[in-house]
Amino acid sequence: MPWNVGTMALRTMSEKQQMLWLFVLAAPVACVAWTVTHEEVFSEVHDYCLKKSNSCRTLAARKFFYLFTCEYCFSHYVAAAVVWMTGYRLLVPDWRGAVLGWFTLVWIANVYMSLFGRLRLDIKRERVEIKAEEKEVELKFKRR
Repeated sequence: MPWNVGTMALRTMSEKQQMLWLFVLAAPVACVAWTVTHEEVFSEVHDYCLKKSNSCRTLAARKFFYLFTCEYCFSHYVAAAVVWMTGYRLLVPDWRGAVLGWFTLVWIANVYMSLFGRLRLDIKRERVEIKAEEKEVELKFKRR
């Protein structure tokens, strides 16, 4: 049972090791949350959930489908699964450590996703600027 494994591991894990695991575990949380909510491979699922999040009759159903369109919301569920599967605890070896680890994983994963989103935006902007410069150079050569 994962809960017991994590509790036992925490007793032998130093605070530095717990912090290392925090930053390591946040990477797959961010990866899964970003991929499901943003990438083309899940675009059909994303579009379906987006439509359902706006058209379902009940509030619960709308919120359920919304969580698959929002990386912040979805990262809570992914982080909860990671904490459960790994038995990760942060600072306290009981349920409080699981809750603390869960919310901290969400926070670090969202920092990773924000950085990744910013990096992608910068790369896209550079590509657009390069294309604009190429067109400008092409026009200059055509005029000659």
